[in-house]
Amino acid sequence: MPDTPPSVPDFTQWPSFPFEGDLRVKQLDEPVPFEPPRRGEADRECTACNAPDEAYIWVGERWRVRAMDRPTGLPMVLILESRSHLDLGDLPNLLAAELGVMTVRLERAVRSLDGVARVHVNRWGDGSAHLHLWFLARPYGRLQLRGTFLSLWDSILPPISEDQWRENLAMVAAWLAEFGGRPLAEPPRIQWQAPSSLSPTSPANAVEEPEEESASVIEAADEIPESDAAADLSDPSADPPEPDPAPQTGPAPDNAPGSAPDTAPDTAPDSSPSGVQNSAGESEEADEVEPRKALDDQQGATPTPQG
Repeated sequence: MPDTPPSVPDFTQWPSFPFEGDLRVKQLDEPVPFEPPRRGEADRECTACNAPDEAYIWVGERWRVRAMDRPTGLPMVLILESRSHLDLGDLPNLLAAELGVMTVRLERAVRSLDGVARVHVNRWGDGSAHLHLWFLARPYGRLQLRGTFLSLWDSILPPISEDQWRENLAMVAAWLAEFGGRPLAEPPRIQWQAPSSLSPTSPANAVEEPEEESASVIEAADEIPESDAAADLSDPSADPPEPDPAPQTGPAPDNAPGSAPDTAPDTAPDSSPSGVQNSAGESEEADEVEPRKALDDQQGATPTPQG
């Protein structure tokens, strides 16, 4: 006589049940004589024991809190783990007492987030032998998500934004750090949208501006330093302007524009010894003229007798 398939249970009609339509119950497998070891049992490697502190949002001396590797449908999904490789029934009295304190503390931290109505705390323990408790945040006002199926809705709902997710992680980590431990989650960086340069650009370069619209201030500063931005304002095909000549005190000789002023001799001194002698001779003549000029000035300054 064939087995009659079991009828669909009543909870499939609950508003919180995430599926609708024609449903049927799977056939139950036969029980196995020996259950396979979980992760962290027998020769299976323990994922939690090998995970570094950097993989968690908060770490303490005996407890650690980690999140999913990406945002999910619920505002927050966290896992509380013990540092020691122990299961729930293996905890000594000290850790058992601390587990109660940590559960209440983490529930309060998650419930303090905006848009969170309740926090569901679950422990299954079928996949890993290392103690881990799940904390699932139910969004405020979503009455259809109340009850047993919140973990299913987490995989169905569209994920929240990564910025909001990271901000929530940082707030929970900071809350826990008020009681000790070390927060490792950081809030998202503000992505300021700004032009690539604050300097005016020439019309030739204005065509390329749309490619830099999505760059942040830091990225723009790294790509276009001030020195390069200033150089882009000039036309690279034009020759650099010539500097203006220095003003002269007197007219330059006709045959040598831009040469030395007229106080210098018309012909530049030769590099030969004769040129040196000419310069020396001119210097001696100047020395002789100066005393004679001074004597003439003294004679001209003698007062004329008045009759």
